[in-house]
Amino acid sequence: MEMPLDVEAVRELLPHRYPMLLVDRIVELVPGSKVVGLKNVSINEPYFNGHFPGRAVMPGVLILECMAQVACTILLSTPEHRGKLAFLGGVNKCRFLKPVVPGDTLMVEAVMGPVRGTIGKVSMTATVEGEVVARCEMLFKIVEHTRPGEQSRE
Repeated sequence: MEMPLDVEAVRELLPHRYPMLLVDRIVELVPGSKVVGLKNVSINEPYFNGHFPGRAVMPGVLILECMAQVACTILLSTPEHRGKLAFLGGVNKCRFLKPVVPGDTLMVEAVMGPVRGTIGKVSMTATVEGEVVARCEMLFKIVEHTRPGEQSRE
């Protein structure tokens, strides 16, 4: 197991930046196999102003984005994929079981499934205080990271 990754180490792996970087820390990482990451959910996040007034609930799409970012660390932590991008290709078997609210610590565990060439499948479970709040499978495609002005090879 690799050491936990703080937010700066996460920023080295993922291209996301504020306001889209949703992973605060990786607490466990076995490259190419398993990862556990966390997001501290704060009332100060701008989406809570409108989702929902009087009853703040983290949008499901942002829970999925957080899950995807944690899963990307599993893919992009391997030497052959460092510096690349992982594009979301699909979400299967998605279920939201409980709301996520300000003050929660969202823990996401991702387990790598089969990888065929540049396509990988990851199974994920999100929990708050040990209770499952969401789960799904995601498909990702690994692509070269092109900078603005460069021509993509994909």
